[in-house]
Amino acid sequence: MTYPIAINSAKTASGLELDASELVARLVCDMRLGLAVVTGDGGQMAVLAPVETVRPERFARLGALGAPHLVLSPRRFSAVFPDAGAAKGHAGTLTFPAGTGLDVLRQIAGGAHVANAALPAGTMQADCPAPLSAAALALAKAAQLLPAMLLWPVPVATRDNLLRQGLAYLPARDVLDELASAQRLAAVSSAALPMACSAAGSVQVFRPDNGGAEHYAITVGTVARAQPGLTRLHSACFTGDVLGSLKCDCGPQLNAALAAMAQAGGGMLVYLNQEGRGIGLANKMRAYALQDGGLDTVQANHQLGFEDDERDFRVGAAVLSSLGIGRVRLLTNNPAKMRTLASHGVDVVERVPLQVGQTPQNAHYLATKALKSGHILP
Repeated sequence: MTYPIAINSAKTASGLELDASELVARLVCDMRLGLAVVTGDGGQMAVLAPVETVRPERFARLGALGAPHLVLSPRRFSAVFPDAGAAKGHAGTLTFPAGTGLDVLRQIAGGAHVANAALPAGTMQADCPAPLSAAALALAKAAQLLPAMLLWPVPVATRDNLLRQGLAYLPARDVLDELASAQRLAAVSSAALPMACSAAGSVQVFRPDNGGAEHYAITVGTVARAQPGLTRLHSACFTGDVLGSLKCDCGPQLNAALAAMAQAGGGMLVYLNQEGRGIGLANKMRAYALQDGGLDTVQANHQLGFEDDERDFRVGAAVLSSLGIGRVRLLTNNPAKMRTLASHGVDVVERVPLQVGQTPQNAHYLATKALKSGHILP
């Protein structure tokens, strides 16, 4: 289904209509810019604005729509209301008295611990139609913003007026369907790349059709596609891969995987741009700050409103399949990667442990990954 750029689709349809995937990309981009967007479900409509990026002057103008609702992910709502919490899998919504400042809303949405007593007088829990709140939070996560959204219910009759003001619109169920679907990737460029680990190497870039970050297939040596070769799905880690952080084992894992592939004569490293387990570098730094205050890596993600792991390993399966690689020896300690590859047509014939990079600084982090995330560690 396509959605027209202009208002009166019956009169103006001209082949320039955007499809749902393109509109989701526009909504995500607008939210990163701090713009409001519009969604709806059945007879219900809402204007959404990201708490993190909306500018104060725009927030003030949005006040003409009424008192704001704040939609929080179940994890964040449980952090704000530790005794109540949102129902499992459902967002929590707070309504605020008129005049509540953006700084207060950002505090409640952000990483700091907030208890009931810190909420403004008159703040209440409120119901929000599930498709609207779920779409709001899914868009926030897709934009790698804090999963907290301002929401103003509006009459359906106001839709055309909102669109005339330049606000992008997509029904909530289309938002959810698009964001839940696997990324569609296209190979866009490739070139030989001699590397320290192997003079025979190459990099191929894959671009998703949703406007998201590109991903890379890095060939080391010669990959015999008829035989299961050493393969790794490696999620981007700027702090570990580039800066040599001692808080994680990512950099040593990357280097060890490349070295093992070179020693074996060939291998494939799929580099997924899903920093911080999919929450982005800004939120990863927020999580690190919370860990400095005593939380473990999973607790910090939950405090921010995220799940333990927000990555999508289906992207790795899609890259391998597009390269004609259907059987692999996977360098990993993470069973979730194995399960995802297997369920999407890539046969993991062997798990090859990758247990390197342990430091005094990351001992608690690794123990938490084993205990709470199921990683296989000694």
